[in-house]
Amino acid sequence: MSASARDEDGAVPAPPGLASAPNATAGAAAEARQLLRTLKVFEGALKAFDIQAAPQDPMRLFDDWFRDAVRERNVEPHAMTLASVDAQGCPSVRTLILKDYDASGLYFASSARSRKASELAQRPRVALNFYWRESGRQIRIGGAVLRCSAQQSAADFAARSADARAEAMLGRQSQPLQRWQDWEDAIGVARRQLQDEPDCVAPDWALYLVRPDEIEFWQADRSRRHERLQYLRENDGWVRQMLWP
Repeated sequence: MSASARDEDGAVPAPPGLASAPNATAGAAAEARQLLRTLKVFEGALKAFDIQAAPQDPMRLFDDWFRDAVRERNVEPHAMTLASVDAQGCPSVRTLILKDYDASGLYFASSARSRKASELAQRPRVALNFYWRESGRQIRIGGAVLRCSAQQSAADFAARSADARAEAMLGRQSQPLQRWQDWEDAIGVARRQLQDEPDCVAPDWALYLVRPDEIEFWQADRSRRHERLQYLRENDGWVRQMLWP
């Protein structure tokens, strides 16, 4: 941002819609900024990261870090943020659960009628982020998305809990909901169907594979000497490089 875009004291000016806000609103905003600056970061037992000893295959390192996160009782270590874009390039982001991973990549599941599924059909690329606060670690992943076979999707559906399967049977994810009673009625029908047909599968349930072409491992350091190792896919292998903090 250029110097001309800042106030005389160096602060970034408020957006036009806030510039004329009442003093009470300005005071609340100042209080919020102050509150944010009192919050601490990197409070956990930060891990060491020996970049030179990192394996050549990033999925091996992902497996090591993920297992560390589970052993060290990081909260919901399998939760990941997934970002996608629509046909106009507008991004959307949400947090969901990692379903599996292997040498091919990482797997998640969704209704094929959901907003994310619609966006993936138009632009089959995503960005993922894992953040393990207690260890001070992040993993950033970018790559192409492939829809898995009907058999793989059915196996994922069968492995879900009864409540999760009933919810998936509704097939209305991301659609407008007028009242909760509509949901109660629909979920009741879905539960009865699953009781009568325990092997049935939601017809629009889909398992997706993210095939990474970029993976970055980020380890926090209290002195701000954050360790960053980036892997980039090249032909059938990977090249890696350190990044500035």
